[in-house]
Amino acid sequence: MKPADRWSGIPFRNVGASVDAEQVLVRRCLRGDPLATVELVKQFEQDVVGLCLKMLRHQHDAEDVAQEVFLRVFRSLKSWDSNRPLRPWILTIAVNRCRTAMGKRMKRPETADYLADVADRTPVQGSTELTTAIQAVIADLRQDYREVFILYHETGHNYDEIAEMISRPVGTVKTWLHRARQILATELQQRGLLPTTEPEPTPPK
Repeated sequence: MKPADRWSGIPFRNVGASVDAEQVLVRRCLRGDPLATVELVKQFEQDVVGLCLKMLRHQHDAEDVAQEVFLRVFRSLKSWDSNRPLRPWILTIAVNRCRTAMGKRMKRPETADYLADVADRTPVQGSTELTTAIQAVIADLRQDYREVFILYHETGHNYDEIAEMISRPVGTVKTWLHRARQILATELQQRGLLPTTEPEPTPPK
């Protein structure tokens, strides 16, 4: 069951994205206001579940990790810097929980088969050989490369946001993203799905 399902049907205020509104919402959560808890989950649930699904490539795992994320969020609300937006802080927790989940997955003996299975089952609009191959290559990227690739290309975050979420310098984010793109291009070229081109220069740090 999704974190907010049991609260469906309960009216809630539409809390704006401003820091002031978020401060009010967090204070209400810290006072134990159950409606504030519902509001916070509903406000960020789509972002969190979407990010977890893109990183983990598995619906059940994504929903489980999303629930862990919100549990961690409510346990850690006192540590949130109220002068900064709430969404990046929550998504940073989501990235870290996904990392933990992927780390546990990589220790399983059936990891290779699991990744192949996830790639095969990932829904792709206009499914073709190319899009299926792209999903398979992304699933097999080194974890840090895969993270920045997904955060940049699939969830639309910019370099600064990604750097904050994964606690790495912007230059590192650019380098990892560049390498992920290179690996993807090389794999697709080797499969005859992309024409061979001159190598792209490494971006400045």
